[in-house]
Amino acid sequence: MAVTDNKRRHILVVNDTEEILDLFRDILEGMGHRMTAWSYSPDDLAKVTEIKPDLIVLDLMLGPTELQGWALLQKVRMSRETEDIPVVLCTAATNWVREQEGWLAANAVKVVLK
Repeated sequence: MAVTDNKRRHILVVNDTEEILDLFRDILEGMGHRMTAWSYSPDDLAKVTEIKPDLIVLDLMLGPTELQGWALLQKVRMSRETEDIPVVLCTAATNWVREQEGWLAANAVKVVLK
């Protein structure tokens, strides 16, 4: 289902699995949205601030320490320029999600379990 120009959104997908980025690209661009994707970058927050997406779809386990997604999420929520951007966290870390349930709810983060 394609969207009209006034409903077209810019969606940022941050994931270190190329196949998942391709899947999101096929789905989101097929629906008429614009998508920006990257795997991991130490200057992620600067990039988020620069592109100002309408939505962020973020993998929790990113980067060399495997918690770069969590670090980016915290930075996004602490920055005045990005704190209101909706975030969907995609992760297979079900135990982590349970442990952080209160923080995630308080910061309006939706979770999709892989």
